[in-house]
Amino acid sequence: MPDAPAVPAAGLLDALRALLGPRGLLTDPADLAPHLADWRGLYRGAAPCVLRPASTAELAACVRLCAEAGVAMVPQGGNTSMVGGATPDESGRQVVVSLARMNRIRDLDPVDMTMTAEAGVVLKAAQDAAAAAGCLFPLSLGAEGTATIGGVLSTNAGGNTTVRYGNARELMLGLEAVLPDGQVWNGLRRLRKDNTGYALRHLLVGAEGTLGIITAAVLRLFPRPRETEVAFCAVRDEDAALALFRRFRDRDESAVRAFEYMSGTGVDLAVRHIEGVAHPLATRAAHYALVDLASSRPDAGLRRLMEDVLEAALEAGEVLDAAIGGSEAQRAALWRIREEHPEAQKREGASVKNDVSVPVSRVPELIRRCSAALAALVPGSRPVPFGHMGDGNIHMNLVQPEGMDPAAFLARSDAIMDAVNAVVRDLDGSFSAEHGIGRLKTDMMEAWRGGAELDLMRRIKAAVDPRGVMNPGKVLP
Repeated sequence: MPDAPAVPAAGLLDALRALLGPRGLLTDPADLAPHLADWRGLYRGAAPCVLRPASTAELAACVRLCAEAGVAMVPQGGNTSMVGGATPDESGRQVVVSLARMNRIRDLDPVDMTMTAEAGVVLKAAQDAAAAAGCLFPLSLGAEGTATIGGVLSTNAGGNTTVRYGNARELMLGLEAVLPDGQVWNGLRRLRKDNTGYALRHLLVGAEGTLGIITAAVLRLFPRPRETEVAFCAVRDEDAALALFRRFRDRDESAVRAFEYMSGTGVDLAVRHIEGVAHPLATRAAHYALVDLASSRPDAGLRRLMEDVLEAALEAGEVLDAAIGGSEAQRAALWRIREEHPEAQKREGASVKNDVSVPVSRVPELIRRCSAALAALVPGSRPVPFGHMGDGNIHMNLVQPEGMDPAAFLARSDAIMDAVNAVVRDLDGSFSAEHGIGRLKTDMMEAWRGGAELDLMRRIKAAVDPRGVMNPGKVLP
């Protein structure tokens, strides 16, 4: 690897300031502070400045200047990374590159069903723009009010609707990016079929800014739903939750937009800590499932489908009780129970988060085995598994025991993650499902992706970014 990049010299800062103007270069400590810590509070870095280009041309000029000086850059979108992927290190040698000012929707075509959005467009803004045109941009996740298009593509974010629409990679047709030497690659093609050599866009998606900085993307749109139904269900156990998913999938796979699992502990925490969140059922259960159905047909009959499947599951003893949202407000309230899980855990105390995936058929075993292993590892701790059962991605989190010192609990993070990963490996899963690697999980890459796979990743990084200036210390050990 190349030597550690240098601290930006005064001449470089002057050149960047002249290029970007007063709004485009932040050096005041108060302005820098929000860009130096991650959302979870795991990492706090240092940086001499934050670059805030307003266009691809400005960004390309910044990258050229920094690359020529050997100064490393840390791309940052909404700074919602769960693994420290957008946080600079503590050396003060890295500059942060914020894409926040590159926030235009350049084009929206309801015939092609595409949107061309810049990297700084907030995910919720992209959803709203699609809706205003009578379309749907389906990527949906808890941080959608802050996360940006560049960030969700750089991490190949998944979210709530992956079971229906796929991850961010499947929702992208073309990209524009600035490469580590400052060249601009314009791959903003709206084509569904374009089989011309290496698919460079897929190389950049999920690379977490280590191979270049995404500046804009062509995104796939879909017909907007005309009928939706949401149900919150108490289920007998983890196997019953999976059986319920199979019932809906077998009845009409195209109608299933999301299928989420929640533990009783997680729901209790959301009700306890989040104002406005209320339990929709009369009695508490140990396991829950949230079912979201949607169709672009106004006569899809989703209410009948929902009721029929739930009735059969009730008769089979898989579902214990259920509430179906009768209005948009009620459906949103049911979803909020699930969406507030991360914030509720944060308010309860320290927690160790495990973003893992296994084959869908093995999700119940994952939840059972991990919950038992974690409870035994840290007596009094509270396993809080939740997430996307429909695509096999469960957030196997552990909340500290009540009254335990948070620092003492977090000191056991490695052992907790190792316990979860041992089960995940045994079930043919992955230690990183949708959050990425960032800084948090680089030391796991050798064990999980070592040999030819990791060697190839390193060779790609060395070929594309030989000076190591793009988000160093992330993804690769």
